[in-house]
Amino acid sequence: MIKIIGVRFRQAGKVYFFNPLKYEFKVGDHVIVETARGVEYGRVVIPTKQMPDDQVPQPLKPVIRMATKEDDEKEQQNKVKEKEAFQICLEKIRKHGLNMKLIDSEYTFDNNKLLFYFTADGRIDFRELVKDLASVFKTRIELRQIGVRDETKLMGGIGICGRALCCHSYLSDFVPVSIKMAKEQNLSLNPTKISGVCGRLMCCLKNEQDTYEELNFRLPNVGDYVTTPEGLKGEVASVSVLRQLVKVIVAEEDEKEIREYKVEDLKFKPRKKKERKLTAEEQKALEKLENQERKEERESKI
Repeated sequence: MIKIIGVRFRQAGKVYFFNPLKYEFKVGDHVIVETARGVEYGRVVIPTKQMPDDQVPQPLKPVIRMATKEDDEKEQQNKVKEKEAFQICLEKIRKHGLNMKLIDSEYTFDNNKLLFYFTADGRIDFRELVKDLASVFKTRIELRQIGVRDETKLMGGIGICGRALCCHSYLSDFVPVSIKMAKEQNLSLNPTKISGVCGRLMCCLKNEQDTYEELNFRLPNVGDYVTTPEGLKGEVASVSVLRQLVKVIVAEEDEKEIREYKVEDLKFKPRKKKERKLTAEEQKALEKLENQERKEERESKI
């Protein structure tokens, strides 16, 4: 077992582990640590605790110190400087005529590096821009191209649910989301209804996927034949996944009617789940959405 703390450097950023040494940290404390980017100011989100060695990435860097009042003030000054740097970078981008959208700027705590995040269609030759910025700020400059998901995570916003975006408020990493999840949850396959602010499939489709898979597994397919508690055979007309109810078309005395049953009251042979068929219009729209996803994935590897 090894003693660790978990630290974040952004609101919903990735959690990094550090060795707390002799300190006892609680959630909300601020610390000064050394990262691959340099000395950083972070917030403790996992208090001092013991973890198995194989669950902690090695080598584990030690905490430099608990943040002092002077450190807090310096961090606030850095935030002001970042806003000024953002405006200067915007002017330089316009001056060089570059087709790129500046998203955010960020100083490392020790001011050893200044990072600018941007989006663009394809590659951008920003070598002259970097030289220009370095002459202004007299520090190391890094321009980092990000995708639309990362842009939305940095900017934040309100989703169609009326709540703050998951990626900006608590989601540390993006989870894989697929069209299959929307089918499994019987959602409208209109891309405008299952896409988030970023224009990609909504991350929250993953939240209920496991539950829907389990509930769907217990139900028959529409069109299957089942035996009712009265001993009648009938065809499944529709199913309510969350309520676990099945509407069955049964024939009694030469008359057909639809009756609703709890799934546990029915007898049927479990079958492999049928995938919902797409209309030509849905297929075309979803192919476009998937192509965007693949393009962004390729760009993120550049």
